[in-house]
Amino acid sequence: MNNKVSVCVIGAGCSGLTSIKNLAQAGIEDIVCYERNDQIGGNWIFTAGESHSSVCETTHIISSKKMSEYLDFPMPDHYPDYPSHKQVLDYFRSYADAFDLRKYIQFNTSVQQVTKLEGERWEVRLEDGSSRVFDYLLVANGHHSVPRMPELPGKFEGEIIHSHSYKTNTPFMNKKVLVIGAGNSGCDCAVEISRVAESVSISMRRPYYIIPKFMMGRPTDTFNAILTKIPKGIRNVLQKVSLRMQIGDYKQYGLRRPDYPITACHPTLNSELLYKIRHGKVLPKTAIKDVQGKTITFEDGKQEEFDAIVTATGYRIVFPFFDPSFINYENADRISLYLRMIHPVHQSLFFIGLLQPQGCIWPLSDLQAKLAANAIIGNWKIPNNIAELAEKESEEIAKDFLHAKRHTLEVHYHPFYNKIKKHIPKEVEMV
Repeated sequence: MNNKVSVCVIGAGCSGLTSIKNLAQAGIEDIVCYERNDQIGGNWIFTAGESHSSVCETTHIISSKKMSEYLDFPMPDHYPDYPSHKQVLDYFRSYADAFDLRKYIQFNTSVQQVTKLEGERWEVRLEDGSSRVFDYLLVANGHHSVPRMPELPGKFEGEIIHSHSYKTNTPFMNKKVLVIGAGNSGCDCAVEISRVAESVSISMRRPYYIIPKFMMGRPTDTFNAILTKIPKGIRNVLQKVSLRMQIGDYKQYGLRRPDYPITACHPTLNSELLYKIRHGKVLPKTAIKDVQGKTITFEDGKQEEFDAIVTATGYRIVFPFFDPSFINYENADRISLYLRMIHPVHQSLFFIGLLQPQGCIWPLSDLQAKLAANAIIGNWKIPNNIAELAEKESEEIAKDFLHAKRHTLEVHYHPFYNKIKKHIPKEVEMV
């Protein structure tokens, strides 16, 4: 066992915390985590003003409690099925305290630059000019902090913000608001703003599956494990039929009917949007064709004036501490990492949480960190044909999901969970 190594972890959010925990449990003592904020929690640190976090005052998780918790640290029994951002942050704090993780973290410390040295080692230079060399590097800085703004066909003269900056619906009181994008953030913004705005419209470039958070009284995601055991063709039919029984035909809501399998796109879980549409509080719109002042023309020819636009158009994949010529996935159609974490060339580098599961990231980050820790101490050997395996994995993603930037990181939760788990040595699987 090789535990006499030094390991750097970048970020003390959900993926960084479980990275520290798994490294420490593997017996590694020289662990340093650099965190630019003054506390743990990453994206779940709520602030009333704009910050790195995209959490707003009404945010609840979209995966259920039981499907979101770390592998060996259950969420409290008194938590609801879908905990609030405050409860989630408290959960992360409890996790850090239970495993004594804070002693490894240097807060208020930004990583300025990371350079690879000979011998698969890493020089980490901090904002204050100091630096240190490590044997291994775990990147856990997240991918929901740098907004991707859309290129509008014209100049909008009203207020325009990204959903990342949305904190409360108060600024939209009595305004005409257009939300662009029908992912989870877009639908949440549309619903919340509709409570106070004069009108809210939501523009969708393509049809989406809007899935209620509950099915037969249970969180919807708890059924997925059962469905994965059914052949794919039959599963697709069952999913569409069961959703149709719950909500009816999307055309009844003025929405286009999706023409692709439910699992081919990142799911939008929202139990209120369809209700709001049928009550006339949220109005569906097609894609934007033209923008002139405050007048928006949509692809179906309809025009309307708006006071404000909220763009829920995703995030950029950014590693500000890497030179773009070294690693840059911002405009990549494919991201060739084996198990979404191991680079084919730089094998002392592990990405933890750089994935977008159809479920919650946290348990998968836990598994990734556990595997990374076992690789570092020599309990698991990185395959010799890792480049081939990474490319094969990228091909599977391209085949399984719609072609979109958000899907370069997409994985099916349960198959991916099982895929990582089978690599973890049995004797240390849950250690």
